[in-house]
Amino acid sequence: MAVAAAVNGGYLPSKFRRFTQPTVSQIRPTPPPLFISTNPNDINPIHLRDLYSVCNHSCHRFPKLNSEGRVEPVDIDKLRKALLHSYVVASVFTRPEFVPDLTPENISGSGLTGIGGDWIGKVVPVTPGNGELVGFGRAVSDSGLTAAIYDVMVIPSLRRRGIGRKIVQRILRILVNRDIYDIAALCSDQQKPFFGACGFGDDVLVSTTMMYTRSASTHSVDEQMVKCAGRKLLLVPSLRGNLKI
Repeated sequence: MAVAAAVNGGYLPSKFRRFTQPTVSQIRPTPPPLFISTNPNDINPIHLRDLYSVCNHSCHRFPKLNSEGRVEPVDIDKLRKALLHSYVVASVFTRPEFVPDLTPENISGSGLTGIGGDWIGKVVPVTPGNGELVGFGRAVSDSGLTAAIYDVMVIPSLRRRGIGRKIVQRILRILVNRDIYDIAALCSDQQKPFFGACGFGDDVLVSTTMMYTRSASTHSVDEQMVKCAGRKLLLVPSLRGNLKI
């Protein structure tokens, strides 16, 4: 009776507070039915390119942006090469009806609708064949000592449901089972909290990732080669001598 009175009166003793229900804002939506694959053959490069675009994710460190701040589409040939040479890939699929970004005419149905509506499709497990690609991540490695995780992404409408963490966990499990423990994650400042929640922290050697940025706008070109890298023109070091600093 005392506890009931305290609750009705707006006061709850500390020993009972841990039993209180979370507020609506604290409840994270549950993920839809998922299928997580680590088979590169399950990935359609065209669908993956579309996922990069929907997530506004670029493979370039210096991507070109349009007037709306969207990155340029990833080169499909380079994407195929990246998939081919990635040490681990993880792709996530779900049924089309759980992807609000897809309009009905864009949903590639599995042909399982029959008498009684689409209930057959709802009870059939999700597979790469009947699902839509909604998440992705990959790792590159020397196969012996080190590995780095790249391009972890989830379609915007399904974020904050634990899907990204499942991708990272699957990649980590494979790497560790192959006796690779020096694992890094290439991420932006905005992504650091996410990778921190996945178990990543500051390097014990206090090292940091540095990107090659020497461009034609900051150094004399002379006889050096210039390569286009997104919105930058990078200088290729000359074989005839050292670059002037």
